[in-house]
Amino acid sequence: MTQTPPGDRIAKVLARAGVASRREAEKMIAAGRIAVNGKVIERAALNVTGADKITVDGRPLEAPEPPRLWLYHKPPGLVTTTKDEQGRPTIFDELPEDLPRVMTVGRLDLNSEGLLLLTNDGGIKRRLELPSTGWLRRYRVRLKGRPSDATFQPLRDGLEVEGTRFQPMIVTLDRQQGANAWATVGLREGKNREIRRAMTDIGLSVNRLIRISYGPFQLGNLKAGEVEEVRPRVLRDQLGLSPEEQEKAQRGRPTRATRNKRRKPAR
Repeated sequence: MTQTPPGDRIAKVLARAGVASRREAEKMIAAGRIAVNGKVIERAALNVTGADKITVDGRPLEAPEPPRLWLYHKPPGLVTTTKDEQGRPTIFDELPEDLPRVMTVGRLDLNSEGLLLLTNDGGIKRRLELPSTGWLRRYRVRLKGRPSDATFQPLRDGLEVEGTRFQPMIVTLDRQQGANAWATVGLREGKNREIRRAMTDIGLSVNRLIRISYGPFQLGNLKAGEVEEVRPRVLRDQLGLSPEEQEKAQRGRPTRATRNKRRKPAR
């Protein structure tokens, strides 16, 4: 029987330290940017411990900060990525400059707005993005047209759009406002442009989409462009952190900041 080497996979350690997501960390390893004990590594299938000396682009890997989570009110017109090939502005161009390196939990498309979670911990990012987490994401959706409650039944039943199966959604028709209707939509998966594609399939077009909650975390009164840190106790209770993670989270300090230019986005 083969014994598992001590420690954690190198990509997991890099993600926890806020260097990059696991997937991006694996790309960095393949590009020869990571060294362990003075030797450049070529594969991610390597376990490391606290005794190993890890460098990133020749610089020592800093000890991971306490796991932290922020609520960010993403305005429309920003791309949820660190760099856009088309040169469009990204959320990292607008985040407060005093934030540490952060990663987004999932994405909101260019024209969508509302709650976006940010974290400095790759393990938390992965945990919150897993479908098995099952957290409900709720959206306020403005639609062109005059739908009735029955219009949304295909979404409640679950439908397939261009070969992609969407799980049943929770849809409530809120009110009609002139030529537009407002609805609240809840879903647990969040595939690419899921709400927009599903609404188009039933003959409606979305002209505004605002995420108002992600699991227990609420947009509330957070203004566009603002960032608010989740209190360590709330983070600990909601995510069920390990004792080690709980101790680290306790050392975090909740902050609130308004929009500012950012200097160093996470890669």
